[in-house]
Amino acid sequence: MKTQWFLILALLFALVIAIFAVINVEPVGVNFLYKTTQIPLILVILASALLSGLMVGMFGIIRIFRLQRTIRSLEKQVAELKLEIVAGEEAAAGAALGTPVYSAADNDGELRGGSSQFDRESGKAGANS
Repeated sequence: MKTQWFLILALLFALVIAIFAVINVEPVGVNFLYKTTQIPLILVILASALLSGLMVGMFGIIRIFRLQRTIRSLEKQVAELKLEIVAGEEAAAGAALGTPVYSAADNDGELRGGSSQFDRESGKAGANS
């Protein structure tokens, strides 16, 4: 419904600009810094409306791209935090059972949780790392 109202208002605004432009058809002087020329006012009004619409659209597209980049970054953070939560739950489950647990988040195979720790260097169970 919001989009429909926006479209209706945009069409009404375009109609008002078109009527205003058609009423003002007499030539006016336009200075282009290096040259001055006579152009019908209708063309000046329509060109100004078109360029302003393009600028607003460009800024809207830039805003959308920035928001999409932010969304991708936040989704990546959510995925990383979910992995940390899973790793924490695995460690808590291993501690509750008293058995060593290999965490999915660890790449080095480090033991987590549980009452028995394993020292990789000495090969002895029960050693504190």
